[in-house]
Amino acid sequence: MPLVVLSFLIAFAASYTALFINRRIRENGFFHKNVWLTLASLAMGLGIWSMHFIGMSALMLPIHMEYRISTTIFSIVPAIIASYLALYFANRKNTSIYTYITAGVFMGLGISLMHYIGMAAMKMDAEYVYKPSIFIFSIVIAMVASFASLYIFSIISKLMDRIIVKILTSVLMATAITSMHYTGMVAVQFYTIDEITAGHEQHAMDVLWVIVFVTVSTISLFLLAALTSRLDKYVDFRLRNFDALTKLPNQKQFTDDQKKEGEGYAVAIIHLPHLERYIGAYGYSVADELVKSISERIESTLPESVKLYRTEANRFTIVNTQRDQTKQLIDVLDQICSVVKQPISVEEQAIAVEMVCSLSKSDDPCYIGEHFANAMAVLQSPSTVYNHAVIEYDPSIHTFNFERQLVTDIQHAMDNDDLYLVYQPKIDPGNGELVGVEALIRWNHQVYGMVSPGVFIPVLEESQKIYDVTDWIIGKVCDQIALWNTANISFGQVSINIPGIYVTSPRLTSTLNENLEMHGIHPTQLELEITETSVIHDMDNAITALEKFREKGLSVALDDFGTGLSSLSYLKRIPISTIKIDKSFVDGVPASEKEAELLKAIIILGYSLKLHVVIEGVETESQMEFLESLEKQPIVQGYFFGKPMKAEELEEWIGKKVIENY
Repeated sequence: MPLVVLSFLIAFAASYTALFINRRIRENGFFHKNVWLTLASLAMGLGIWSMHFIGMSALMLPIHMEYRISTTIFSIVPAIIASYLALYFANRKNTSIYTYITAGVFMGLGISLMHYIGMAAMKMDAEYVYKPSIFIFSIVIAMVASFASLYIFSIISKLMDRIIVKILTSVLMATAITSMHYTGMVAVQFYTIDEITAGHEQHAMDVLWVIVFVTVSTISLFLLAALTSRLDKYVDFRLRNFDALTKLPNQKQFTDDQKKEGEGYAVAIIHLPHLERYIGAYGYSVADELVKSISERIESTLPESVKLYRTEANRFTIVNTQRDQTKQLIDVLDQICSVVKQPISVEEQAIAVEMVCSLSKSDDPCYIGEHFANAMAVLQSPSTVYNHAVIEYDPSIHTFNFERQLVTDIQHAMDNDDLYLVYQPKIDPGNGELVGVEALIRWNHQVYGMVSPGVFIPVLEESQKIYDVTDWIIGKVCDQIALWNTANISFGQVSINIPGIYVTSPRLTSTLNENLEMHGIHPTQLELEITETSVIHDMDNAITALEKFREKGLSVALDDFGTGLSSLSYLKRIPISTIKIDKSFVDGVPASEKEAELLKAIIILGYSLKLHVVIEGVETESQMEFLESLEKQPIVQGYFFGKPMKAEELEEWIGKKVIENY
């Protein structure tokens, strides 16, 4: 019996290894999918093969037994081929029930063929025959169990990142393999010519070498898969985040680092204009060597504390996040300009390169994206000349050009998906359920990279382009809600920020009505977020407009509650359904007793007015514990539960949330 248990564990370990490797087949990576499919098939084939011979070693017979080595080795072939075919069919994108039946047949035949070829490899002092009915039944078991395991595997393949799912699926696959084997053994009848005397020594097959070989092979495959997976992820990370020519971090890595670090004291951009001229004059290889040579000179001159990126083909970006390094950085930039001013020798060609360095700096920490936008404004200014000089950002000279560029580019951004939406979850801490999401706008500008909403929204508001953008957001949100409704994805309610005087505009009402009707969306699935400044300029008309929205079924939330001077005086008049408490009220909680009591009072006030209460900016466990200690717990929005995510990321997040709750 210990060997019977061991045979099942080996089959389970091989199945788990195969599933671990198979997970990479569905992902895009550096290694071709056939590499992962082959490794998974080898793991599964070894598992079937090893399970058989370990299971055979559990059979105690009073006769001598040994194996034909060539037949024993050959018996692994059908197991590997069947595993490959079964996994190939199971991983196809367009599948049907017949696909899994076919895969189950292949897998079942492979398991059965391996088993009976393995039986034929035995040499013993006996003859054996099969009971036909049980023999056929063993093959049917292998096919049915294989079909069931592959079908279930395919259905829950999206959940394969969860270890419990992989374990349950591996148990099912191991059961398919072992059930066939031991049913097949029941079908065997052994006959001896000579009489076996009483007390004859019982001989078990010596398959210790098989056990050792298979165990080592399976573990080696698992380690190889893990190593290859790590290597694949590393290569993919390097390709996505680093420039192939200079080996410097690229625009994507620059954008990611902005999200992590957020603020800095200086950003400089080294711009090489007319790079295409060098390509036309000397060819791509010379131009590449030229850029590489310049990057090496820049990198060798910069202090270690600053970060260097190649954000465009002809542009390098330097970020300083330390206060005391700004002056040193300016001196270094002057040195770089002097160095690049000298002709650069590439393949016996002395090439003079034009360049300029734009710089945005501040005494206090400032959002890196804003510094970058300022430095880009310098490059966009008509007054900028490429004379190997460092030009500092001057708002009186450069801001207008930058803002005008943003206004000019906004329509192109909407048409070409440079402008896109992310969604941040709102969670009910009482039951952990998702009750809604807030739609937030992001702009990946083709020239400036990721531009902060804090930078471009005021520009769009001043130019009144914000109304076009708000209409675009409403259309995109309604389109997304319709997709989620079709896919039966539960998301609660989507909140949209409505700017300024647009609240009272007939155009807003018309846009909402058109989109709700066109997409077949119930108004309760939308919430309009307004600020106090959106309504106090024209209170009577604002109240009339909001009442119409409420009558239609739309929710209305008062955003940034508590930051205005007259929120309490207007709260009783504005027909809202929700108040959103600003992040500033939760930042000091629970360390500051005064801030904690103030926050508690605001929450009590909100609920006493029969309003929903949402807390923004919850980021720490201590803040969450404080909110959970309250008698009436508000809805929570913040990085503690989830960051703003694209629609597909949110769908995956919702799926994991459902599984966790289940």
